[in-house]
Amino acid sequence: MEPPFQGARRFDELHVYVDGAARGNPGPASIGVVVLTRDGKKVASFGEAIGEATNNYAEYTALVHALRLISVFEVERLRVYTDSELMASQVNGDYRVREKSLRPLYAQVMSMLRRYREYEVAHIPREKNSEADLLANRALNESAFAPEPPSGKDTPPPEGQPRLFENDD
Repeated sequence: MEPPFQGARRFDELHVYVDGAARGNPGPASIGVVVLTRDGKKVASFGEAIGEATNNYAEYTALVHALRLISVFEVERLRVYTDSELMASQVNGDYRVREKSLRPLYAQVMSMLRRYREYEVAHIPREKNSEADLLANRALNESAFAPEPPSGKDTPPPEGQPRLFENDD
């Protein structure tokens, strides 16, 4: 996790980008979060593996973690951006939460959002959420939950490194 913002503890507006990733559905999963001030200064960012989950569970988990992270600040207006149309539509009241495993996370998100005078959860294209996506995927790649790279004879040594045994062809 990048160190928390060393400036103000009070913000008139924060912009939070969240992403969840899952390889398989369910499968190894991770989250990515980026928090910016209205003028684009980074407050915090992190990526974290969360174990086995669906992509929707990972998306909600990213939002819960982001809301916990910024709970130490006084924030007037909150803008949340996600590439999950489902989560944005559910939080905005356009879709019902049908998946039972998401209901507790949804309830937690709604409870946490009530502390803000004004908030918005917007669906954005994946390309506009690239930093949170990168953090989630990097965390997944570096986690113990990610599939192991191939090993043995089929794995060539890194470029420029000699083979260890004569018969390693």
